[in-house]
Amino acid sequence: MPLGEHLREFRRRFIIGILALVVGMIVAFVFTDQIIWAMTEPIRVVAEQRGKDDVVTLMYQSITGPFDMRLRISLAVGIIISAPVWLWQLWAFLMPGLTRKEIKYTVGFVAAAIPLFASGVLVGWLIMPHIVELMASFTPQGASNIYDSKYYYDFVFKLLFVVGVSFVLPVFLVALNLAGVMSGMAILKGWRVAILVASVFAALATPAADIVSMLMLAGILTVLFFAAAGLSVLFDRRRAKREKALGLNL
Repeated sequence: MPLGEHLREFRRRFIIGILALVVGMIVAFVFTDQIIWAMTEPIRVVAEQRGKDDVVTLMYQSITGPFDMRLRISLAVGIIISAPVWLWQLWAFLMPGLTRKEIKYTVGFVAAAIPLFASGVLVGWLIMPHIVELMASFTPQGASNIYDSKYYYDFVFKLLFVVGVSFVLPVFLVALNLAGVMSGMAILKGWRVAILVASVFAALATPAADIVSMLMLAGILTVLFFAAAGLSVLFDRRRAKREKALGLNL
């Protein structure tokens, strides 16, 4: 295909992806009340625990703050809602240039990465209320917990995104193994470093005082690492058997 045709094809698929994103944002904007209510549930729990004497609330520091928060939520949720459309447009644009083997690996990567990312987001969502409640417990008597809406939004969505991405990292290890960059045994030999990294990440992603959440997150990441290492070792053995069989046939 000539360069001009490539550019026109890219523009067409880009516009379709953007239109899908806009539709997803509109749908998400309609449900922002429910999303904000779910996000701020930990604040209401803290307010109930502190009683009527202390102020615990979400604060907007500007006139456009409420609309800005809804727009941010709509964008984030809209990207997720429209993901099947814009991912397909990206895939359809790249697929003609991929070999059959590359297509198989890409499909396998996406099929593993999407549920792992979703599981990570779910774990982050379950951890988030405990973090808010635990940090609020250190507030001195007589002081107030007034959460800035922009900061609170960033805290929630960054936590969900970071934990979600951390769950996908083992898939990258398997991809490196399939690409021949790292052997399964090389990955497995790094288990001490992997446990250390998982523990440090869990400690940074969760409050130092919330030991249960930290151990749960570190444990899940460690299990995912060993699963990736085990799959890589299995793939190496299968690859070695195929190569041995080809050698005997030759």
